[in-house]
Amino acid sequence: MKRVQLLAAGSIAVGLVVLALKYLAYHLTGSVALLSDAIESIVNVATAIAALVAIRFAAQPADANHPYGHHKAEYISAVVEGALIIVAAIAIFHEAWSALRAPRIVDAPWIGLAVNGVATVINAVWCYVLITHGRARRSPALIADGRHLLTDVVSSIGVFAGVSLAALTGYVILDPILAALVGVNVLWAGWRVMKDSVGGLLDEAVPERDLARIRAIIAENAGGAIEAHDLRTRHAGRMTFVDFHLVVKGSMTVTEAHDICDRLERAIKAEMQDALISIHVEPDDKAKHAGIVVL
Repeated sequence: MKRVQLLAAGSIAVGLVVLALKYLAYHLTGSVALLSDAIESIVNVATAIAALVAIRFAAQPADANHPYGHHKAEYISAVVEGALIIVAAIAIFHEAWSALRAPRIVDAPWIGLAVNGVATVINAVWCYVLITHGRARRSPALIADGRHLLTDVVSSIGVFAGVSLAALTGYVILDPILAALVGVNVLWAGWRVMKDSVGGLLDEAVPERDLARIRAIIAENAGGAIEAHDLRTRHAGRMTFVDFHLVVKGSMTVTEAHDICDRLERAIKAEMQDALISIHVEPDDKAKHAGIVVL
């Protein structure tokens, strides 16, 4: 978790550097498309701060008021990020509309584009770092931050091409049109970030691939039991919650049933290190004959 917090803090520093470079590019050129790119970077800094706060909160251990931990704080951060992205898109649309009504010539485009290009390269590298480590450490906040930066990179590449075309052809109206397209791209990114985060807040089940693996582990490691049924899973940040009913012979001792449960927990945690497992043991007359058959 310390590593995740360092990456989140790094996002703030990277965001500030990129914001300074993009604003410099806008200052040199007066391009509304480059301004829209800079506005998105303002949101990058805000979302990076939100991600760091959420990650630090999520790292707190479980307490009396939060017995299952604080892991969902990262999903809340991702929802906030999505909302801020949408606000940025609205600001971009406003600037694009103003420039569309009164198009202006772009000054010193090549110098400004070179500065913006450096910022784009920095964003691309950091985006890769965030998504890679976010997936490895199952951090929704880092992944959301990385995906937002990926959108920024795509927007910046589009801005580079569009402003270059406007400078070469003299069609200044291309600048505000391109800014509006950047706004659409940003808006779409905000929707995706919020959609994925809401799934976590609503206790969405693990992906089908992971669910099939959990079923297989139970079937392979529940020797001595009869069946398992009512398997349920959900994600909360890096944690995976797994609970199910395990049917054993009614004559089995508590110690024997407990040994089977311990074996199952070890096997599932070997596959999913950050898993919290709850097993409800039932006698054979509770068998449903419709769950996981023990091999």
